[in-house]
Order: sequence, then structure tokens, then C-alpha cells
Amino acid sequence: MTTKGRCLCGAVVFAYRGPELWCGHCHCESCRRNCSAPFTTFVGVKADDARFSGAAPEIYQSSHGVERLFCGRCGTPVAYRSARFAGEIHFYAAALDDPTRAVPQFHVHWAEKLPWVEISDSLPRYPGSSVS
Repeated sequence: MTTKGRCLCGAVVFAYRGPELWCGHCHCESCRRNCSAPFTTFVGVKADDARFSGAAPEIYQSSHGVERLFCGRCGTPVAYRSARFAGEIHFYAAALDDPTRAVPQFHVHWAEKLPWVEISDSLPRYPGSSVS
């Protein structure tokens, strides 16, 4: 099975084979600022199973060992890579062609959640980035 996604203008296209390793919401300040949203949702996949086509994404090193990939034409964030998660790439679920397929399993950086965001799901909430 192949899952596809793209940026707003369609210049950067990505695809990955196989199932996602996980799907989760991130509430950290960096992700909020990167997306100008109260939180974002990622799908984690094996880096070897992912490919880009069309325009190559631009890369911004947002902190040591962290890269945020985005379209250089329209600015859409498309992926996140971190040395901490070697062998993985994290795609923004909202950039998937069918984002309804992304079913979140948890919240991370819950301690950084904005106080005016009300979430009533029953997913596990982790104060930091550790999901264990």
C-alpha cells in the first residue's frame, strides 16, 4: 500500500509504502510556531519507505539535530526529521491526500498545550516527547 501527500501548491509531493509506525498530536512550541496552529498531527514512517517527487523540499534546521521540510514555493510544512528518531520521517497528517486515514494514538508535549485548547478525546497524554 502506498500513501501520498503534497504541499498546498502541489510542487512537493511525497509518498510512503507500508503502514505508519505511529500517529500522534504534538503540542510543543516549535511545532505550533512552525505550523501557526495550536498543535499538529504527525504520522511516523520508516525513512527508507518514503520518497519525494516534484520539487525537492527546502530544509530548515530549527534546532540541533532537527530538520523541518517545507515547500519553497508555497511554504507548506510537509515533514519533520530528527536525529533523535533516526530512521524515521514524520509527515504532517494534514498534508496527506486522505488525512482521514491518520488516526492519532496519543498526545505528546501535553505540558505545553495551550490553555484555551479544549480536547475531550481519551488518548494518552504525555507531558514531554516520551511515549512510554
